[in-house]
This record gives sequence, C-alpha cells and structure tokens, in this order.
Amino acid sequence: MLVTSSGRYRVLSDEQWARIEPLLPSNEGRRGHPFRNGRRVVEVIAYRYRTGIPWRDLPREPFVPWQTAWKRHRRYAADGTWDRVLAQLLAEADAAGKVDWAVSVDATIARAHQHATNTTRPEQDTGGRVESQESADQSR
Repeated sequence: MLVTSSGRYRVLSDEQWARIEPLLPSNEGRRGHPFRNGRRVVEVIAYRYRTGIPWRDLPREPFVPWQTAWKRHRRYAADGTWDRVLAQLLAEADAAGKVDWAVSVDATIARAHQHATNTTRPEQDTGGRVESQESADQSR
C-alpha cells in the first residue's frame, strides 16, 4: 500500500516523478535482476534524508526493504546518477526563473588545539631538538 502525499510518508507527485524517472538508469542492456520499484526506491531515499533516520530503521511499508534502498542509493552515487539528476533539475528550475543564486558566506572560525592536527612543526618553531633529561656533562 502506497500512502499518498497527504499521508505520513510524503511521496513524489506524478509530475515530479515524470521529471525524475527519465534521468535514472534504465534496465536496457543490464544483466541480472532488472530494477523494479524505481519510484518507491527514490521516495524511500528522499524519506530517509528528510527524517535523518538510519538505513536499517526505514519502514518497509509503503517502501522497499532498506537493503534495496541503500544499494540503489550507493550505486547511483557512485555512477553519477544523483549528480546528473540534480544538474538537470537545477537547469530546469533556473530556466523557469525559480532559483535565486544569492550567495551567503559565513566567516565563522573554529579553532583547534595545536595537538589536534597531524602536522609537524619545523625545528626552529619548537626551540630546537627534543632535549634529553640527562646532564650535558658526560665526563662524570
């Protein structure tokens, strides 16, 4: 049972899905199990990012098993599918004048203790070599 957009799990409208579906990889020429439930997989991935829950906590109904969603998301991230979808949807929104390209820059500084880095400091900055605790006079 797929819950509609008025239900608990917001889903893509038919118009939104019609814009996204052609941008996803097709089953043509693909060996093995063909992709099924493409819309449900995309909806559960969007739901997961909207709620911030772990993959294993995704509700199986009305979506797909979490393993299916995770594998498909990982595959689409690796092959650049999500990048292409985003680029296309941004281009369409920009052409329609729906994107405001104003940029906000935050100059917040987060300081870390000097030992929090994994860099080394040159000898002249530390006052020379590490000093031995032994006496400099070795004749005794």
